[in-house]
Amino acid sequence: MNPLLRRRLLIGAAALGAVVLVYLMGPVLTPFFGAALLAYIADPLVGRMQRVVPRTWATALVFLVLSLLALLALLFAIPALQRQLSSLLEQLPRFLDWLERTLLPWLNTELALPPDALSLDSVRSWMKDNWTQAGTYAAHSLGQLVSSGFGLIGILVNVVLVPVVTFYLLRDWPQLLQQIDSLLPRRWQPPVRAFAAEANRVLGGFLHGQLLVMLAQGLFYAVALSLVGLDQALLIGFVAGMVTFVPYLGGLIGISLAAIAGLVQFGDTPHLLAIGGVFAAGQLLESLVLTPLLVGDRLGLHPVAVIFAVLAGGELFGFFGVLLALPVSAVLVVLLRHARKRYQESAWYAQEPPC
Repeated sequence: MNPLLRRRLLIGAAALGAVVLVYLMGPVLTPFFGAALLAYIADPLVGRMQRVVPRTWATALVFLVLSLLALLALLFAIPALQRQLSSLLEQLPRFLDWLERTLLPWLNTELALPPDALSLDSVRSWMKDNWTQAGTYAAHSLGQLVSSGFGLIGILVNVVLVPVVTFYLLRDWPQLLQQIDSLLPRRWQPPVRAFAAEANRVLGGFLHGQLLVMLAQGLFYAVALSLVGLDQALLIGFVAGMVTFVPYLGGLIGISLAAIAGLVQFGDTPHLLAIGGVFAAGQLLESLVLTPLLVGDRLGLHPVAVIFAVLAGGELFGFFGVLLALPVSAVLVVLLRHARKRYQESAWYAQEPPC
């Protein structure tokens, strides 16, 4: 066998084996991936602080400040979100009354259904059946979790592990990059360094910009819905902002929750139109101002590809897979861009067809 072909086959087999190993070890590697993502996001702040104090002190200071901000946000957000969720549940009887007196009779009339085809009893029966099934499944899962004990231990380990790994990765980030660079074959160093620089530019700009877009969207929805008078404005704005990284999904989930909450609280058309106007303005703000200004076209993925990436990441690695889907996609986009350039510069691509 040709030595060059053999070497390429070995490299391909090693790469395939690495992918399979990462897939099989997904639950174990997930907190490390999450910690690496957090360290990557916070590294520019540490780099700026490093101009004044040593790297370890800069890491400790940035880590402490970000941890305090996260803790304060949780201490503020959790009670507020809990109050708004309790308020929504307290208003649920009003929603059921509106459902029974207004929506279901209208649907029966418009769809020409028998009088009792859609009734509150049938809705309650459906909810009871599905709630029973969900409760049975949850009880079974909880029983397995508690009986083994390893699930609870794993959750606790991840809660402690992610911050610890993030701190050490953040402190040693330059040394890790230097070690990886020193292992590269000499002839691979220029193209790999060019790829890494472009991937870092695309990924860093996308992540920081997307975080700002999520924060701005959540704040906009919370304030605008509060002005409309919706009691659950903070809860719905938080949820809609957090899901903004998937195109159109944040607005779709937000307007669905806000419409239900508006029906429960107000039960009239003007407020529903005002809620629809808030989300229409939010989508325009995101599409025309926030995303072009803060993110731009750095990722270069079609919205369908973004949705597929998020779903695939969640299927493979769970919650952290959803978070890591778009960063990984950003790196793959850069990789495919370089591969396309190499392909179009190759002799095989430029070869003319035979006459």
